[in-house]
Amino acid sequence: MLGFALATVISFSAVAQDELKPFKVDVSFGYAIPGGSGAKGGVIFAVEPKYAVIPNLAVGLRMEAAVVARFSGYDNNGDELDADVKAAGSYLATADYYFKDTYSFRPFAGAGAGLFSLASASITSGGTESSGTSSKFGGMVRAGIETGHFRFGLEYNIVPSSTLDGFDANGDPAKVKSQNSYIGIKLGVCFGGGPR
Repeated sequence: MLGFALATVISFSAVAQDELKPFKVDVSFGYAIPGGSGAKGGVIFAVEPKYAVIPNLAVGLRMEAAVVARFSGYDNNGDELDADVKAAGSYLATADYYFKDTYSFRPFAGAGAGLFSLASASITSGGTESSGTSSKFGGMVRAGIETGHFRFGLEYNIVPSSTLDGFDANGDPAKVKSQNSYIGIKLGVCFGGGPR
């Protein structure tokens, strides 16, 4: 009986040593890969405060800005259009599930949903230019690892296509359809959330 009690105390103290602080803030930088033919990548910056509601599940708010160097879209006739700059800002409620409780190596998978604010400029077709903005409700799925205070993740941001005002190859007004979903490859630092 004494041996059982001693083993119980030792196991609880081992768990207590691995307990992590519930609040942390992730700050990440990365590379954005937009959808669409002819699209080129850009940069991502994100800040995400989180709270662990249970040791393996953290909920948070991701605030992210992504700027893409170039993207392709199509007008209402199906003609391809090019744009020089496209930016997306997002505010997503997130949840991450951690498959291990150890601070040194924690693989995770997560998802989120919220608002994407989109802006594009210098849409060119037939020598004419236009610009536009829109807001879309979208989602995100991700997976990655945390090791100590460092975080690496791969995210897929699912954003519905936008329809912007533009011009066709003849210079006549036309609706421009732009793909908005993008992949994010991110490396970050976690402030807080370490062992108690």
